[in-house]
Order: sequence, then C-alpha cells, then structure tokens
Amino acid sequence: MIPTTNRHWRLSPEWWTVPISALGITGMLLAVNQLAGPVVTLPGQVESWAAITVAIVLQALPFLVLGIIVSSVISALLPAQTLGRILPRNPLTAVPVTAGAGMLLPGCECGSVPVAQSLMRRGVTPAAALAFLLASPAINPVVLVSTAVAFQGNPRMVLARFLASILAAIAVGWLWLSLGRGRLDASATSPDPHAVNSGRWEAFRATAMHDLLHTGGYLVLGAMLAAAIKVLVPAGWFEYLGNNPWLAVLLMAALAVVMSLCSEADAFIAASFTAISPTAQLVFLVVGPMVDIKLIAMQFGAWGRRFVALFAPLTAVVAVVMGTGVGLLLFGGL
Repeated sequence: MIPTTNRHWRLSPEWWTVPISALGITGMLLAVNQLAGPVVTLPGQVESWAAITVAIVLQALPFLVLGIIVSSVISALLPAQTLGRILPRNPLTAVPVTAGAGMLLPGCECGSVPVAQSLMRRGVTPAAALAFLLASPAINPVVLVSTAVAFQGNPRMVLARFLASILAAIAVGWLWLSLGRGRLDASATSPDPHAVNSGRWEAFRATAMHDLLHTGGYLVLGAMLAAAIKVLVPAGWFEYLGNNPWLAVLLMAALAVVMSLCSEADAFIAASFTAISPTAQLVFLVVGPMVDIKLIAMQFGAWGRRFVALFAPLTAVVAVVMGTGVGLLLFGGL
C-alpha cells in the first residue's frame, strides 16, 4: 500500500536557519574580501556598505560568542531549580534584582539575547529575563569605564547612564508583566530540550549550536541594514540639531537605533557629537544598547514577530523618557 502521509516532505521546524545561515556565510565572505585585500572590486558605495557591515559584525561577534558560551554553560551546568532559589518568587521584585545582576556580565547587547533565552528556559520570569537583557549591556563595568574615558570632561555622564539605563530596564520589565502576556511562544519559556537526557558536554554543544544559528545570521542581517542606512543618510545634518534640543533628542534616539553600535564603543561616538547637548548624548547612550536594528533582528529570530512588535517600541519610548528625565535632572536642561 502506498503511504498516504506526506510527513517526509514537511519542512523541518528549523527550516528558517538555512537562509539565516546563508546570511552568516555572506558576512564571512564580505569579511574575507575586506580584510584580506579586495578579491572582488566593489563600486564605491557598495564597498563602503561592505566595510561598515564587516566592522559592525566584527565588533559584535566576540561578545555574541561570549553570550552564547554563558548561555550554554547555564543550560548545561546550572540546575533549573537553582535560579528559582536565588531570584525572588515575586515577579515585581525579581525584575529589579535581575536588572541589577546585569552588572555582573561584561558584554554587549548581542550576547545578552542568548543569555536571556537561556534564563527563560531555566524558569526565570520572562519580564525579569528581559530586564536583564536591557540592563546588562548598559550598566556592566566595561561599559561604564569606557563611558568615563570617553566623557572625561563630564564625569556625571557615567552616573547618568547608569541611572537612566537601569531605571528604563526595570520599568520595561514591570510593564511587560501586564502588557507582554501571550507575546512569547510556549517554546521560548519551556525547559531547554538540549539539557534533557543528555550529558553536560552534549547539552553545552547542542545549545551553543542552536543559539549560534538563531542569532548569528540575524546579527549579519541587522548589520547589513544598519550599514545601508549609514551609507545612504547624508552627512552633515547634525549641524541643524543644535538649535532645536527636542529634535536633537529624538534624532539622537533614532540614530542610536540605526547605527547599531556595540555598547562598549558607543560612548566615544556620542562624545564626538560636540554640538549636541549632554541630555541628547545621554538618550543616545540609553537607547542604543536597548533598541537597535541588529538587536531587533536578533530578537525577531529568538522570540518572533509578535514579541518584537510590542517590545521594541515599548522599550524605545521608555528609554527616551528615562534618558531625557535623568538628563534634565543631572544636566539641568536639554
């Protein structure tokens, strides 16, 4: 009898990793072409786009790998019940505690996505894991030291960045407790399938490969989009911002999204905008590690469209409000 089922022709649940992996391979080829000397000569704007893409990816990749390693170690070595014992059971309390724990993990936003995934799989309340995702790239010691070096003439910028970032992370986490219901698939918070019935090394390896496929291609996609915007936007439009501080705040927030800088390096870029007020610079530093193109792309790959449709705009609004509020308090104006 001829089988009537078509199960052999069904797409794998991970079918989407094929085009995303292809993007990763494309990024590698671009890197080789740029770093080893142009094997293929590209037109002027295309070459600039390729160079910026490679620069963003190379800047973020070490921290992405660090995040994946930490995520895999959590999945392979940390018993699920341990986190439940460490963190408060009340979600309202767990959010600020987990956000404050972001100081313990040096790394940028690229690495925080797989770590947040792993925390959710280990039973941490999604709102608390997301508060960690937002806080860690902005308040860890490496970022605060780089901010102090970049703003040597304005030491209050370090305190301002710390306060605005952690307040924004906590606020988004608390808002997510009520607004984020049903925005995450059940698979996003279910126990890690790689850690079941397998040895620790196998759990580590499987989780690392899974998260690399999940995030690596989306990192390249986000870098490509950010580079395209940076090449196409005309230079010199910052000159018009000094006379309109509110416009400067909003445009600096938008610029942080499209430039997709690593949080360890963004302070030096913000400090270079000497015509922009400290408050607008602070908004740039608060928004960038929480909402940018490559981060949105990676979140889309991790948690899907419905998650990003709410989380990205919610985070952007809260980050702008907190950055502006703290800037008005510490710097005395826009």
